[in-house]
Amino acid sequence: MADRKDIECWLTDMDGVLVHENKALPGAPELIRQWRDQGKPFLVLTNNSIFTPRDLSARLRTSGIDVPEEQLWTSALATAAFLKDQSPGGSAFVIGEAGLTTALHEAGFIMTDTAPDYVVLGETRTYSFEAITKAIRLIGAGARFIATNPDVTSPSAEGPLPATGAVAALITKATGRQAYMVGKPNPMMFRSAMNKLGAHSHNTGMIGDRMDTDVVAGIEAGLHTVLVLSGIADRAEVDRYPFRPAEILCSVADLLDD
Repeated sequence: MADRKDIECWLTDMDGVLVHENKALPGAPELIRQWRDQGKPFLVLTNNSIFTPRDLSARLRTSGIDVPEEQLWTSALATAAFLKDQSPGGSAFVIGEAGLTTALHEAGFIMTDTAPDYVVLGETRTYSFEAITKAIRLIGAGARFIATNPDVTSPSAEGPLPATGAVAALITKATGRQAYMVGKPNPMMFRSAMNKLGAHSHNTGMIGDRMDTDVVAGIEAGLHTVLVLSGIADRAEVDRYPFRPAEILCSVADLLDD
């Protein structure tokens, strides 16, 4: 595992690391500016498949963080890259929003509900019972089942909402078929991001705020892992896991050069 001084490329989670409720966390705008000034390759990652990189870039900009859209990597983009590699020019029945449908379209996939190669499940604000029923029937007829990420809930102002992992569990119960989950904690999310950067695991770092997704996937991908305590995890939670990150910091402000 590399020392931080040897890290040449960075991957970082977004929510809980750079922003919280659309407000920049301490040190986040300065860290992104530092990487850009130093010419360090980096990508901002998110398991959320709803938004396109352009949407997310605009959201970050309103928080005071300047991340170009080409430096955002979502579970939707990782899913599209995976499927393009597996089945170039394939077809899919998609449950999701613009972030996912745009990524699959740009990867050359055909969207159809007639004998698709895949059923691809992502996050949406309004899951349709009709669409879920269609997905169950298509999987039963032989379509392969893919989900962008395993997150079972997503936050909202009113409280948690059912997310991709919860709906995938419903479909699995009805079909007996497990979804292949592309997003974190699948290390493939990080590997596809590194492929985009042309990076290698021995000199790439991953910053996250969750032990159960960011850190475990980073370790399994062979990355230098940095856990920040500005989001989900606290020190008591770290002690409950049989693995540890390379570094535990209060926030990304601790990564700024003196």
